Amino acid sequence: MGLDPVVVRPFCWLLSHLIAVFMLAAAAQAQPLPAERPAILQGPAPPVAPAVVSRDTDGRATVRATRVSEPIQLDGQLDEAVYQDVQFITDFVQQLPDEGALGSERTDAWVLFDDDNIYISARCYDEAPESEWVANEMRRDVGQLRQNDSFSLLLDTFYDRRNGKAFLVSPIGGFSDFEVSNEGGRVNIDWNTIWDSRTGRFDGGWTVEIRIPFKSLRYRSSSVQVWGLQLRRIIRRRTEASYLTPLPISAARGNSVIAGLWRVSQAGSLVGLEVPAESLKLEVKPYAIGRVTTDLTAAPAVRNDPAGTAGFDVKYGVTRNLTADFTYNTDFAQVEVDEQRVNLTRFSLFFPEKREFFLESRGNFDFAQGGGGGDGPGAPTLFFSRRIGLQAGDAVPILAGGRLTGKVGAFDVGALNIQTDDSLVSDARSTNFTVLRIKQDILRRSTVGGIFTNRSVSLAGDGSNQAYGLDGRFAFYDDVNLQGYVAQTRTIGREGRDASYSGQFSYTGDRYGLNAGHLVIEDNFLPEIGFVRRGNMRQSSVSARFSPRPAAIDWIRRFSLSGSLDYIQMADTRLLETRTQDASFEIQLENSDRLRVSATDRYEFLSDAFSIAPGVTLPVGGYGFRDAGVSYSFGQQRPVSGTVSIRLGRFWSGESKSLRLSRGRVEVTPQFSVEPSVSLNWVDLPQGRFATHVGRVRMNYTVSPRMFFSGLLQYNSSADIFSTNVRLRWEYSPGSELFVVYTEDRETDLLMPDRWSGLRNRGFVVKLNRLLRF
Repeated sequence: MGLDPVVVRPFCWLLSHLIAVFMLAAAAQAQPLPAERPAILQGPAPPVAPAVVSRDTDGRATVRATRVSEPIQLDGQLDEAVYQDVQFITDFVQQLPDEGALGSERTDAWVLFDDDNIYISARCYDEAPESEWVANEMRRDVGQLRQNDSFSLLLDTFYDRRNGKAFLVSPIGGFSDFEVSNEGGRVNIDWNTIWDSRTGRFDGGWTVEIRIPFKSLRYRSSSVQVWGLQLRRIIRRRTEASYLTPLPISAARGNSVIAGLWRVSQAGSLVGLEVPAESLKLEVKPYAIGRVTTDLTAAPAVRNDPAGTAGFDVKYGVTRNLTADFTYNTDFAQVEVDEQRVNLTRFSLFFPEKREFFLESRGNFDFAQGGGGGDGPGAPTLFFSRRIGLQAGDAVPILAGGRLTGKVGAFDVGALNIQTDDSLVSDARSTNFTVLRIKQDILRRSTVGGIFTNRSVSLAGDGSNQAYGLDGRFAFYDDVNLQGYVAQTRTIGREGRDASYSGQFSYTGDRYGLNAGHLVIEDNFLPEIGFVRRGNMRQSSVSARFSPRPAAIDWIRRFSLSGSLDYIQMADTRLLETRTQDASFEIQLENSDRLRVSATDRYEFLSDAFSIAPGVTLPVGGYGFRDAGVSYSFGQQRPVSGTVSIRLGRFWSGESKSLRLSRGRVEVTPQFSVEPSVSLNWVDLPQGRFATHVGRVRMNYTVSPRMFFSGLLQYNSSADIFSTNVRLRWEYSPGSELFVVYTEDRETDLLMPDRWSGLRNRGFVVKLNRLLRF
């Protein structure tokens, strides 16, 4: 049965608010909005010059930014007179490993500004020689940067104490920017803006200068600005993270040196800024592309077919708080191909979005805790952008689209509309996609909101497809969270039993953890712009964790003992379909290595026969099986790192063995690295024996933080494919890029005369874009 009485009335409320939001946005262009009220300072009184920082007894800090009369020469040397004339910020406080102690190495920082930019500079002392620093990555935005020594800052420009923009720089100049939403509920590492940084050396450490144009930020329209500010220093060889303000060790979310920056509510405050009257109004980014394509799987086959096209993206600041994006003739040829993976389950795999247009501002469209990115069933995702421009694994042309994101009053808003074209290759019809999302911050760290999606051409039958829902997340104290949602879809021919809802409690303390939740996805729930890994289910789950930190064992940082139970029934019949009991024990060492042992007891019921491999089909019935595994992870700051794991035991009606190397990385030089990954799986069932293997090697060579080559070689035995993807990315000017991409897929069928020479497709692409700011 559906949830019309529960959902439809609140949905009308949602639509009325969305209409009001967009009317406000339009009105913003017709007349200036009144100035916003200044934010109320949450922290100690501002320091009195010449002091630049004040602290209270709880460790909260208020920093005064200092105006400079001339722009800072961005060279990383810190040799301007201002660095002698203006006092520095120091006394950073450890979160890890020694909570509350001063940082083991001194860090001095400055916050400066002029008419156009805000500057954050730091002098990072380090008694160790440079050869002992962990600095082995230069590529922009890659995850490995977070495993390096670094200096970072977070700016909460709206001072809402839950969202912010963060910037990170390593000693060898690698840099990253990312967006923190809802205190780490979503961390969007694909958020990019225009900024610059330089690093240098001095006798006893390293220096960094960061310049962020005010045009690259959004902030209140008030003449008096109060921002949130957090500063962080990471010394990776000690797994140490120290901050401007004290943070509880529980904010590390286990033992992560990076997660503390997400605790926006406990950042310091920044006062004294004098911002420009106007921020960014207009960006235009035209592009041109040329390609040569061979596709021998098409009918008729295509060989060395040349083509060229052009398009553009536009970003327009409707107000200081609201941004409109437009795209025309969108092309994503520069995007790296998906990684090959092994799937021995009955359910679809989740592949992440990689296209820049959809990655930007995606936090505005997040609904509940949807994802499905892991191996478990997971809550559904009501908006999954890979449903747009892709169908059955083939690209579908995107004609044009627009997006509106930002804040209107107390609301965070997101609106998206994309029009795709017909595609003979994927048999796709021209379709319009619409997504509307609204959220409101309530209490200290909580949110409520709603979402609506529409696909004009349904894939499940005649007519269109809609999804709508309400969600809420309520945070209490530091570590207690309640969250839930209720949603419904409408699809012609699949009326009734078309709802999904969930409730979850979590306690995420450092020593103890507890989670309990209930999730229902009815059999006709079908969000066609979303992702549902497993439908028609009623899941109840509980997990607990005990994680002491043994002070008497100096080489062990943390033990972690955990257990979980998942109980999944079919939503329509209440028949038990899956029961999983899992227990694990992990030792986290002081050098960041980890040893983990786990065991799983599982029951699965097949209501339909399951073809697990070609020629191997499991019959209807119940199956109980157990397995166990052990893994060892070498800390990612090491020159050679990765996780090696082995798993053995019963599998369905037989046995399985698996050997894996994941997240492997070999540092050849700070500019050149090799990242291997292997998954080897052997399965022996009464119905048949088979093996499935995936191998992957990524090679990276960095010329500078803004220019790198990458090569991805992959082999998948199940698909009989060997693929190659080679990319050059050069950001020749901030925001302007050149891409050169070569891709190739080959058959590897053992029965072919020459198993490595069966070309399937090949492509060569050159793409150039240019950012114009007005």
